[in-house]
Amino acid sequence: MTSVPGAIPGRHAAPRTIRVATRSSPQATAQATVVADALGAAGFRTELVPVDTHGDRTQAAQVPLHTIGGQGVFTKEIQLAVLDGRADVAVHSAKDLPTELVPGLRIGALPPRRDPRDALIGLALDDLALGATVASGSVRRRAQLADRRPDLRFVELRGNIHTRLGRIPDGGSIVMAVAALDVLGLADRIAQILDPDEFVPAVGQGAVAVECRSDDPEVLAALATIDDPVTRHAVTVERAWLGTLGSGCSAPLGAHVAGGVLSVFLAGTDRVHRRQIELTGDLDHDVRLATEVAGAARVDVGV
Repeated sequence: MTSVPGAIPGRHAAPRTIRVATRSSPQATAQATVVADALGAAGFRTELVPVDTHGDRTQAAQVPLHTIGGQGVFTKEIQLAVLDGRADVAVHSAKDLPTELVPGLRIGALPPRRDPRDALIGLALDDLALGATVASGSVRRRAQLADRRPDLRFVELRGNIHTRLGRIPDGGSIVMAVAALDVLGLADRIAQILDPDEFVPAVGQGAVAVECRSDDPEVLAALATIDDPVTRHAVTVERAWLGTLGSGCSAPLGAHVAGGVLSVFLAGTDRVHRRQIELTGDLDHDVRLATEVAGAARVDVGV
């Protein structure tokens, strides 16, 4: 007998529909659609399940993200939808996913990574006048820009992509992820893409993490068809670095793997730590190396 991809064991009915939980923002919906389309290309039926999160509900109030819980504010309700059976998988921006996974869930897929870099919209860095204003809700982005341009003035920025694009300061810029602009077809708004060696991206930036229940072998097998080994290796190493510092660490930090090199950034009160480390390609070894590097960085800047 020929099995049907996605079919429920013991039945001969239509293939199982994989319900994909996602935040309801345009960017999140677009990236969840990419995941759903990839599963569809592999022969699985899908259905999007929009879920509002605590992070989404505080967008309009312009509350700084790090003051309402940081990592996890965009993921908890989506994870709950999978755990309580309303959905089969949860799609997250990997940079939003805490390093401590929720019991009962696992990352079933990390599809091919999109552009991980940050970009300025408005004016390029060298075109900003002395004391110009840059809007960003990210302490990492602010710290990295201030390290290069200590004269800049920073203001808070939250909201969906279109809201942020409407809040470019006069004579200034906003900072956004290239991947977020790309997925919505807005890359033409970019004034400058920032060099990731100097402006180290957030852990997992540009990658999408797809979680499912750890006791659902059928969905795990489906997600395995869209998993990218290169992205999984890179994001796993980056998350190991962050996990050593603690996902609740409020210090400005970034880590990015590309071309077999781990680049890290960590800022303390009066000191910045930057380092690039050659990796071996062996995941266990590279994870151990990342944890050692994180420990040294913490000592260096005193966080």
